[in-house]
Amino acid sequence: MSEIIKKATRESYGEALAELSSKYEKLVVLDADLAAATKTGIFKKKCPERFFDCGIAECNMMGIAAGLATCGMIPFASTFAMFASGRAYEIVRNSIGYPHLNVKIGATHAGISVGEDGATHQCCEDIALMRTIPGMTIINPADDVEAKMAVEAAINHNGPVYMRFGRLAAPVFNDAATYKFELGKGVTLKEGSDLSIVATGLMVSEAMEAAKSLEADGISARVINIHTIKPLDKEIICKAARETGKILTVEEHSIIGGLGSAVAEAVCECCPVPVTRIGVEDCFGHSGPAVELLKQFGLCAENIVNKAKELVK
Repeated sequence: MSEIIKKATRESYGEALAELSSKYEKLVVLDADLAAATKTGIFKKKCPERFFDCGIAECNMMGIAAGLATCGMIPFASTFAMFASGRAYEIVRNSIGYPHLNVKIGATHAGISVGEDGATHQCCEDIALMRTIPGMTIINPADDVEAKMAVEAAINHNGPVYMRFGRLAAPVFNDAATYKFELGKGVTLKEGSDLSIVATGLMVSEAMEAAKSLEADGISARVINIHTIKPLDKEIICKAARETGKILTVEEHSIIGGLGSAVAEAVCECCPVPVTRIGVEDCFGHSGPAVELLKQFGLCAENIVNKAKELVK
């Protein structure tokens, strides 16, 4: 059996920017004094003249990115998710979202898996915040292959894009030779008839593991990867609701305003069925080893299995 390769999507982000720099000459990268952590330093090494370190001034960085976009450049503004969506929210809303500028936001270190950095840095509200900005596209890739393809898709999309990347290494399950990334289109990873597990980001691989366990117990679970949370692929969600009758959402984000909310909204409109949401409850995280924290907050295959069985009953 081949060994499972694991890689943090923040590394994929940095590598993709560097790899695509020659193909897209208008691509420029901004960072808020975190190039080593966001991995934009890889781009800086290759294209120092197209890299701008804005210092610990995230709001100013977003304003600079907006200005560059008005000059025809394709700026990627990079920092931790907590700062990109939280500290700089008003600038993102008014200077990027309102004029619908072609700015891409690379938000790394999202969710509980930031680990020891603790509650102040464990951003579980960013998707909810970005969903409220009209015209904002939101991408949360599940593995290395998807993350790299998502970066190029963002470059080719005209308008603001919020991209969410993780610190923790995630299993690589997509095949770069065959996988096709389509903005706004979910991916059915496994067919099933008893319920549908709809996951995003780091939780997609956990959903796949849970589906294997459920299969062994006689429960057929469909697994859907939603890499683009906005615009949501309502077609794949409503089809799952009609065909399986039950939906379980899984996300490394608050259950308020994220994937679970988006799916529930879609299902209520097209085909009302029971929807159970797994995510961070109405609480803050705390410091600790990432893997242990994920289990503590129920963001693991074992809890997905338990919740799926409850939902099927």
